Amino acid sequence: MYKNSEGRPGVVLAAVAVAQFAVALDLSVVNVALPAMRTALGFAPLDLSWVVHVYALTLGGFLLLGGRACDLYGRRRLFVLGLAVFGLSSLAGGLAQAPWQLIAARAGQGVGAAAAAPATLAMLTTTFAEGPQRVRALGVWSGVNAAGGALGVLAGGLLTQYAGWRWVMLINLPVVALALALTLAGVPADTRPARHERLDVLGAALATGGVGLLVLGVVRTDAHGWGSPATWATLVASAALLTAFVLAESRAPAPLLRLGLLRSRWVAGASALVFFSTAGQFAAFYFASLYLQQVLGMSPAATGAAFLPFSASLVAGSLLATRVTAARTPRTSLVPGALLASAGLTWFAFISPHGGFLTDVLGPCIVTGTGVGLVMAPVAAAATTGIAPHEAGMASGLMNSSRQLGGCLGLAALATVAAHRTGTATTPSALNEGYALGLAIAAALFVLAAAVAIGVLPRRRAETPGPQPAAPAEHRLEGTPS
Repeated sequence: MYKNSEGRPGVVLAAVAVAQFAVALDLSVVNVALPAMRTALGFAPLDLSWVVHVYALTLGGFLLLGGRACDLYGRRRLFVLGLAVFGLSSLAGGLAQAPWQLIAARAGQGVGAAAAAPATLAMLTTTFAEGPQRVRALGVWSGVNAAGGALGVLAGGLLTQYAGWRWVMLINLPVVALALALTLAGVPADTRPARHERLDVLGAALATGGVGLLVLGVVRTDAHGWGSPATWATLVASAALLTAFVLAESRAPAPLLRLGLLRSRWVAGASALVFFSTAGQFAAFYFASLYLQQVLGMSPAATGAAFLPFSASLVAGSLLATRVTAARTPRTSLVPGALLASAGLTWFAFISPHGGFLTDVLGPCIVTGTGVGLVMAPVAAAATTGIAPHEAGMASGLMNSSRQLGGCLGLAALATVAAHRTGTATTPSALNEGYALGLAIAAALFVLAAAVAIGVLPRRRAETPGPQPAAPAEHRLEGTPS
């Protein structure tokens, strides 16, 4: 799809990193600003959560479609289009005057991110050859992705307290402008395909509907509960659509997701691993933020600043993982990283209602952040090992979908468990018990991630996917042998 000779790999990496940072930042930056948004726009209590949920819903629902569209219509084209939609939606959100306008803007951000996010990983996969170069590039991508989610809490707190909640949305505009400028400067243009291959419309509809209903059913459990008829009806409908999707893909001549891709231990293992680890990571962010504000009584800005040690240790872990993975395999870093993150969260689970940042938060943050960095940096390399260039977007969409679903399902499930432990009590001691239980379960999820790395991922990089179907001529990179 790309002419590598026309591109500048360093600029491609910079553009991709900036864009992925914005996408990851938006997953958490609005959380601290929710009370200010409710006051300014007059949200009803039950409607306010949709500011967060609608982004997760549209992002998760359209990721597979965005990944396949990258392969068919051009990675740079989808990247630019996604960024443009994301930026315009951020502007609309910053100017919103009513609740429905802000929710619609967040939905637009999710759609734009669903196009841009798979394109970022696909462009790296097709720009950097498999081996140490790709591992280093994907290490930067993964580190920026994880750091964006962590720094979102800091940015949200500082912006809300000192600039106003609207800047939580408007801050995306300069970031998007920088990514677009870098794209125009160094990302090679898409070549026109020799023949047009149609998008799998049926598969796209079934996947988007099935994943969207799954996310919808889970995120609404805060209002309806896991045992309510509304929740069960939504989840059953999701299961029916996803089952139909698998059947349709097994017969489609040009599927949205080639099921044979899942026979690769690298692809299947990385998807399962990122699901469990992201579920633990997102839940940990959530409970740590609530503990700092509702138990220790810290302000939004101070809460955001408290995540800086986590972010710094995450970057350090990512750099170490990149060095290890470049010399060996992703598995070498993934196993100890997941176990280290689990140890950090287990330590974190001993939080006290009478504790403090130095005694209850700092140490666990450093240990957990280092472990998460060791996991998140190489998992993208694992997910793209042995992937043919014409399926880079497909693999990227699958991994990003696993990441999004893991975070969404894990957070909803653990929040329900914590709320059940807390009950109706609102004292710091009662809240502390719920948060501690949630952190302990998050630690167990990282143990599951380590088990996947041990039991599924190959020991040697040579164990790549089985024979791939030949790429159509229009999908091959210039200079790539048939």
